[in-house]
Amino acid sequence: MFLVTGATGNVGAEVVRALTAADQKVRALVRSSRPAALPTGVEAVAGDLNRPESLAEALAGVRGVFLLPGYEDMEGVLAEVRGAGVERVVLLSGSSAGSGDTGNAVSAYMIRSEDAVRASGLTFTILRPFGFMSNALRWRDQLRAGDVVREPFADLAVAVVDPADLGAVAATALLADGHEGRTHVLSGPQALRPADRLGILGAALGRDLRLEALSRDEARAQLSAEMPEQYVDAFFDFYVEGSLDESQVQPTVRAVLGREPRTFEQWAAAHADAFQ
Repeated sequence: MFLVTGATGNVGAEVVRALTAADQKVRALVRSSRPAALPTGVEAVAGDLNRPESLAEALAGVRGVFLLPGYEDMEGVLAEVRGAGVERVVLLSGSSAGSGDTGNAVSAYMIRSEDAVRASGLTFTILRPFGFMSNALRWRDQLRAGDVVREPFADLAVAVVDPADLGAVAATALLADGHEGRTHVLSGPQALRPADRLGILGAALGRDLRLEALSRDEARAQLSAEMPEQYVDAFFDFYVEGSLDESQVQPTVRAVLGREPRTFEQWAAAHADAFQ
């Protein structure tokens, strides 16, 4: 039995799919009632990662956990995981954790989560993606209203990864030997700017889409309406004051899965219905 946290999210759902495709029993950690999005055969058990003491039922009989980062008491969560006799943990982190910059709010919670996993005494694997192809889903409302997407940080190219690839790597790390104590940096096959991704999505939808870059002030106003200010500052630190490594494209997906990572064209074709 494997426990997947965030099992109905874009990444967690792919971990669930990869594990069930491997004929494994999967349990999803949920806040209360069973979400409709869970596949048939996946068990739902209530628990709250911000309350480690609530996890006992969800962890019973579990041999591996896919864990999201950034909760209030990661040490407490991992103590519960270890006490339940879990054999392996795969932690979703992010590429910014490699910077060691605890002054950046996003990097800081990734770093704290990684440190807690390393100190837990559990067998672990850490996954550090640069970003997710599924982030394009945030454009849905704009595309339902017209053919123009207004986007911050339009000049920045990111080698986003298909969550299906990330889910497959996570499942492999939970099921197979050779990933213990390793940090896998994950990317798609190429770094693409938002306009590049939008053009590819438009081709999949049969529409001529156009991107309008938000100014710095417009970007800050939009993000401030969506998240706490420390996270807005963190994104500006990543995408304006700082920059992503030019060598974003990594061979990890190929090395772990024995195939090339999925392209954004493949992701867009598979998810075109979500934009209709």
